[in-house]
Amino acid sequence: MRLTFLYVLLPFLAFTGNPVIYAQSSGEFEIARAKYRGGGDWYNDPSALENLISFTKSNVPIQIADSYTDVSLGSADLHSYPFVFLTGHGNIALTSTEARNVREYLQNGGFLYIDDDYGLDEYIRPAMKEVFPDEEFIEIPFNHPIYDQIYTFENGLPKIHEHDGKPPQGFGIFHEGRLVVFFSYESNLSDGWADADVHNTPQSLRQKALQMGTNILVYALTSN
Repeated sequence: MRLTFLYVLLPFLAFTGNPVIYAQSSGEFEIARAKYRGGGDWYNDPSALENLISFTKSNVPIQIADSYTDVSLGSADLHSYPFVFLTGHGNIALTSTEARNVREYLQNGGFLYIDDDYGLDEYIRPAMKEVFPDEEFIEIPFNHPIYDQIYTFENGLPKIHEHDGKPPQGFGIFHEGRLVVFFSYESNLSDGWADADVHNTPQSLRQKALQMGTNILVYALTSN
């Protein structure tokens, strides 16, 4: 673990743009899980985010609410959360209104973390093209700060769930030089965040998953 001093950002963190995304009135950041249409299981592993929040709060001096909220991608409430997590195994479909709402959310300071729980990749890529038609996912190099926020991952994302032998990869979408979407592929970090008995993930891998998840969360809340 690389010890890093972090300013505790209270009472709020303001992003540039309009609308501005604030920490909630409690003085704590609240994070959200994305609800989407199309049939994919956006709701799987409900313990995952709560465990990540608990781990992060135990190891980093940053104020985050203990629980998360489910938010629809087309809702105005999306703009209330500085960090939104999206996962699943299957299809995701966006209306033009939803795509525009997500685009405005990201352009105005929001951060979207997508974890491919195997089966999402073929659907999320065209969905994100609806959000940013002129942008492509690009692979994030291992020397990017997201891999070295609190815990150092010299070789990028850890492999948590061995569905196949492909190496894990981290992809991103940038807006005006700012990383606004991070997509973990062939890693399945959120399986490692879930309660230990859900996927029978070894403790050593759960630790790596939670550490990398902490890096992503801290990066989103402090670097944007």
